[in-house]
Amino acid sequence: MIRPTMPVRALALTTVLLASVPAVSAEPWTPAPAATTAGDARSDSKNQVEFGIRVAQNGLWKEATYRWERATELDPTYPEAWNNLAIGYEHQGRFEDAEKAYQKALELAPKNVYIRQNYDLFKELNDRTKRRRDR
Repeated sequence: MIRPTMPVRALALTTVLLASVPAVSAEPWTPAPAATTAGDARSDSKNQVEFGIRVAQNGLWKEATYRWERATELDPTYPEAWNNLAIGYEHQGRFEDAEKAYQKALELAPKNVYIRQNYDLFKELNDRTKRRRDR
């Protein structure tokens, strides 16, 4: 069995997240006005998550991470945004930040199988890397 690499895992997860986000129009993306209600905040956050997924699929991880950071600022209760942010941090080598973002995602959605799966794989790979480095 071939074990997927981090980018494959991340893209596989983002495909699932795309299914939970409204379809994307063919029009160019433009930022939404500032949120005024909780519903607006979630909608604006989803827009940021969706855009982040699209740019990550094109290899623009720094931009994707920025979008997911913005999504968590707009709606700090959106677990998928925290999960994607953790993946973005992983790709940038920011493992302590990734750990914190995964913890927040799991705090918000402890039964989300995809978040748990991502976190478990992250922990396994991160712990293995630390053990090798400490030898």
